[in-house]
Amino acid sequence: MRYLIALWLAPLVLFWGWFGLSFYDVNFGYVLLTRQAHDLIFQLYGEVLGIDPAIIPMMIVKACIFDGLIVLAIVAFRRRRTIAAWVRAQRARYLGTASSPRM
Repeated sequence: MRYLIALWLAPLVLFWGWFGLSFYDVNFGYVLLTRQAHDLIFQLYGEVLGIDPAIIPMMIVKACIFDGLIVLAIVAFRRRRTIAAWVRAQRARYLGTASSPRM
């Protein structure tokens, strides 16, 4: 499970790190991190996709949120017994009654 999350999270960290640095032109002397490179790359993506380059970042945000929900669903499915036990314990704590296991 750790490898799945690491393989999902690493490209996101790299992309959003590049995006943030290039958007604000914090380039540390690297051409790829300049605002001109940022605009050129998104202009190229816009031409390839046939859409306005200004909407591409929001499309990427939506895709990242959707992917995150899929990964969260996979993790929740794999840990469903632990989550169900935690929910039962919280319910018993807040309602003041001991819940009997339903299996």
